[in-house]
Amino acid sequence: MGGCVFCGIVAGAVPAFRVVDEADGVAFLDTRPVFKGHVLVVPRTHLVTLADLPPESLTGYFGLVRRLAVAVEAGLDAGGTFVAMNNRVSQSVPHLHTHVVPRTKGDGLRGFFWPRTRYADDDEASSYAERLAAALPSAPGRA
Repeated sequence: MGGCVFCGIVAGAVPAFRVVDEADGVAFLDTRPVFKGHVLVVPRTHLVTLADLPPESLTGYFGLVRRLAVAVEAGLDAGGTFVAMNNRVSQSVPHLHTHVVPRTKGDGLRGFFWPRTRYADDDEASSYAERLAAALPSAPGRA
């Protein structure tokens, strides 16, 4: 869809630190992460809300989200993850996306008032994307 930054990332026209690019979706680092390693997972097709995701896409899309949650914990030694999605309200980009945020005990995240941080440079962001991609479990039925 013209003008959608996430569609631009999916198409490769907008640069992003990709973690995975598969038929079920694309995952990349958030440019304004809550914590370093914060990933956004988007469907390849332009959809605005969860209600727009076709039922036949649920298993593949949320399977990818689940695998990313595993990768964030394993690849970053996180104590856990926070997985969230906004629909319209607080949805900064009107393209369905799921946040997978690394968590550690005492990290300061309270409720929905999320502090934001930045990567020191592109090399640091690339290293996070590479660590997550390396920790990503294989999709079921794929080698």
